Amino acid sequence: MPLQRRLPKRGFVSPTRGLVAEVRLSDLERLGADVVDIDALRAAGVVSRFALAAKVILSGKISRAVTCNGLSATKGALAAITAVGGAVNAPAPKADKPNAKASAKAKTAMKG
Repeated sequence: MPLQRRLPKRGFVSPTRGLVAEVRLSDLERLGADVVDIDALRAAGVVSRFALAAKVILSGKISRAVTCNGLSATKGALAAITAVGGAVNAPAPKADKPNAKASAKAKTAMKG
Protein backbone atom coordinates (compact mmCIF):
# COMPACT_ATOMS: atom_id res chain seq x y z
CA MET A 1 0.00 0.00 0.00
CA PRO A 2 1.53 3.37 -0.97
CA LEU A 3 2.36 5.85 1.75
CA GLN A 4 -0.05 8.57 0.54
CA ARG A 5 -2.95 6.13 0.92
CA ARG A 6 -1.88 4.98 4.39
CA LEU A 7 -1.64 8.46 5.94
CA PRO A 8 -4.81 10.08 7.32
CA LYS A 9 -6.39 12.84 5.29
CA ARG A 10 -6.69 16.04 7.33
CA GLY A 11 -7.64 18.67 4.76
CA PHE A 12 -6.34 22.17 4.32
CA VAL A 13 -6.40 24.90 6.97
CA SER A 14 -5.33 28.34 5.85
CA PRO A 15 -2.74 29.89 8.15
CA THR A 16 -4.21 33.36 7.51
CA ARG A 17 -7.89 32.57 8.07
CA GLY A 18 -8.25 34.49 11.33
CA LEU A 19 -6.38 37.61 10.30
CA VAL A 20 -9.31 39.37 8.59
CA ALA A 21 -12.45 39.68 10.71
CA GLU A 22 -15.99 40.33 9.48
CA VAL A 23 -17.98 43.14 11.09
CA ARG A 24 -21.74 43.46 10.62
CA LEU A 25 -23.54 46.75 10.19
CA SER A 26 -25.54 45.92 13.32
CA ASP A 27 -22.23 45.69 15.24
CA LEU A 28 -21.34 49.20 14.10
CA GLU A 29 -24.78 50.40 15.22
CA ARG A 30 -24.32 48.92 18.71
CA LEU A 31 -20.77 50.26 19.03
CA GLY A 32 -21.90 53.84 19.61
CA ALA A 33 -18.74 55.52 18.29
CA ASP A 34 -18.82 57.97 15.40
CA VAL A 35 -15.33 57.05 14.17
CA VAL A 36 -14.56 53.34 13.99
CA ASP A 37 -11.19 51.71 13.31
CA ILE A 38 -9.64 48.31 14.03
CA ASP A 39 -8.45 49.40 17.49
CA ALA A 40 -11.95 50.51 18.51
CA LEU A 41 -13.36 47.18 17.32
CA ARG A 42 -10.75 45.27 19.34
CA ALA A 43 -11.45 47.35 22.46
CA ALA A 44 -15.19 46.71 22.16
CA GLY A 45 -14.64 42.97 21.68
CA VAL A 46 -16.27 42.89 18.25
CA VAL A 47 -13.18 41.36 16.59
CA SER A 48 -10.42 39.16 17.90
CA ARG A 49 -7.32 40.79 19.30
CA PHE A 50 -5.31 38.83 16.72
CA ALA A 51 -7.21 40.29 13.75
CA LEU A 52 -5.02 42.46 11.54
CA ALA A 53 -7.84 43.84 9.40
CA ALA A 54 -11.62 43.95 9.30
CA LYS A 55 -14.25 44.05 6.57
CA VAL A 56 -17.73 45.48 7.05
CA ILE A 57 -20.45 43.27 5.58
CA LEU A 58 -24.10 44.01 4.84
CA SER A 59 -25.88 42.27 7.70
CA GLY A 60 -28.34 44.19 9.81
CA LYS A 61 -29.28 47.85 9.61
CA ILE A 62 -27.52 51.07 10.42
CA SER A 63 -29.39 54.29 11.15
CA ARG A 64 -26.64 56.76 12.07
CA ALA A 65 -23.60 58.10 10.29
CA VAL A 66 -20.28 56.45 11.10
CA THR A 67 -16.83 56.94 9.64
CA CYS A 68 -14.83 53.74 9.17
CA ASN A 69 -11.09 54.40 9.03
CA GLY A 70 -8.83 51.64 7.72
CA LEU A 71 -11.68 49.17 7.24
CA SER A 72 -12.73 47.68 3.94
CA ALA A 73 -16.40 47.15 3.10
CA THR A 74 -18.53 45.17 0.70
CA LYS A 75 -20.49 47.02 -2.00
CA GLY A 76 -23.76 46.64 -0.12
CA ALA A 77 -22.28 47.77 3.19
CA LEU A 78 -20.63 50.75 1.52
CA ALA A 79 -23.94 51.77 -0.04
CA ALA A 80 -25.76 51.43 3.30
CA ILE A 81 -23.16 53.48 5.20
CA THR A 82 -23.08 56.28 2.62
CA ALA A 83 -26.91 56.32 2.44
CA VAL A 84 -27.11 57.43 6.10
CA GLY A 85 -24.33 60.01 5.67
CA GLY A 86 -21.31 57.99 6.77
CA ALA A 87 -18.02 57.33 5.03
CA VAL A 88 -15.58 54.46 4.59
CA ASN A 89 -11.90 55.31 4.32
CA ALA A 90 -10.49 52.05 3.00
CA PRO A 91 -6.88 51.11 3.73
CA ALA A 92 -4.29 51.91 1.10
CA PRO A 93 -3.57 48.96 -1.20
CA LYS A 94 -0.35 47.15 -0.51
CA ALA A 95 2.46 47.71 -2.97
CA ASP A 96 3.01 44.65 -5.09
CA LYS A 97 6.37 43.05 -5.28
CA PRO A 98 8.10 43.88 -8.53
CA ASN A 99 7.77 41.29 -11.22
CA ALA A 100 10.95 39.21 -11.25
CA LYS A 101 10.81 38.57 -14.99
CA ALA A 102 10.21 42.22 -15.83
CA SER A 103 13.05 43.38 -13.61
CA ALA A 104 15.37 40.75 -15.11
CA LYS A 105 14.49 41.96 -18.62
CA ALA A 106 15.09 45.56 -17.58
CA LYS A 107 18.50 44.68 -16.16
CA THR A 108 19.55 42.84 -19.32
CA ALA A 109 18.29 45.72 -21.48
CA MET A 110 20.36 48.18 -19.46
CA LYS A 111 23.51 46.10 -19.87
CA GLY A 112 23.37 45.68 -23.56
